[in-house]
Amino acid sequence: MSAGEQRGRKPRADVQRNRAALLETAQRHFLQHGVGTSLEAVAKEAGVGPGTLYRHFPTREALLAAVLQTRSEELVARQADIDQLDDPAEALEQWLRAMEEYFSAFSGLPDPLMAAARAQEPDNPLTIPCDILISATDQYVRAAQLAGRVRASVRGNDLFLAACSVAWIKGTGTEEESLDRLRMLIASGYRQQDTRA
Repeated sequence: MSAGEQRGRKPRADVQRNRAALLETAQRHFLQHGVGTSLEAVAKEAGVGPGTLYRHFPTREALLAAVLQTRSEELVARQADIDQLDDPAEALEQWLRAMEEYFSAFSGLPDPLMAAARAQEPDNPLTIPCDILISATDQYVRAAQLAGRVRASVRGNDLFLAACSVAWIKGTGTEEESLDRLRMLIASGYRQQDTRA
């Protein structure tokens, strides 16, 4: 069998089973213990050795990116609903809340996402999902700018980091009332001021 045929082969059943067990167990550990959970404990509970975990997911970021991919369906569904809104400013606001909730899925998640977004390291597995979310945010920002509702200087990356920041603060146990005031402060910073008087 040629190397090309081997590359085109479907992974063995045990390899697929191990990967699925690792993803399921990692998601449970991330939910219970946050993104800093012990990867050795994940491997042990999944019934595999650490070597198997690292063959599938060479870094914590690779495992986290794979788990986030399995959880992205809800965000995609929210985006489809948001895209139906007529008001681009409302669509942007709803998208920021959807991202904030997505970033709040696991304790400590905003930190590696903000690091990946800032560093733009091509070999960091979290860079691609961050780029996708920043690009989507840019589209909402541009639509709201065209409608005269968002300042021309605002960029999608700015609001991606703002949503990460709110999610991080939310993870510290801050009360919802304070979070709402923080969201209002952020919105007053990116919204275009109405100069008509």
